Amino acid sequence: MTALNRVPSLMARAGTASALTIAAVGGSIVAPGFASDAAAATPATKALQIAASKKGSPYKYGATGPHRFDCSGLTLYSFKKAGKKLPRTAAQQYNKTRHISSKNRKAGDLVFFHSGSNVYHVGIYAGKNKLWHSPKSGDVVRLQKIWTKSVWYGRVK
Repeated sequence: MTALNRVPSLMARAGTASALTIAAVGGSIVAPGFASDAAAATPATKALQIAASKKGSPYKYGATGPHRFDCSGLTLYSFKKAGKKLPRTAAQQYNKTRHISSKNRKAGDLVFFHSGSNVYHVGIYAGKNKLWHSPKSGDVVRLQKIWTKSVWYGRVK
């Protein structure tokens, strides 16, 4: 008998609230109608998770992974692993995304740092005004607070 087949008998014996508690805590019983986290993950969410999994990887100019990254190399690698294609540089990536306002940003969107019209850095928005990025030579992939208002946001199509 599968875990899903046991849900009705659990509900009958323990009551609906108890069975749903078991489902939430146990993890092996899934309430009908709910997708698993893996099935519900969008490419942007997957890319964010992939970038986070590279925490501590060293920065290297021009590197696109899997062990070393520059800023756009990390975003390129993360989205490629999530099934989406991006161009190589931060500026090219900005030009290929759907531009969105800061109030409409979501975890998994790209954060582009700019000076005037020049895009010079990119990372993946993690929520709570933070991003995953590969900052600079001598540094590593890490989660960091967004430190400037000179940013634009883009959603990968």
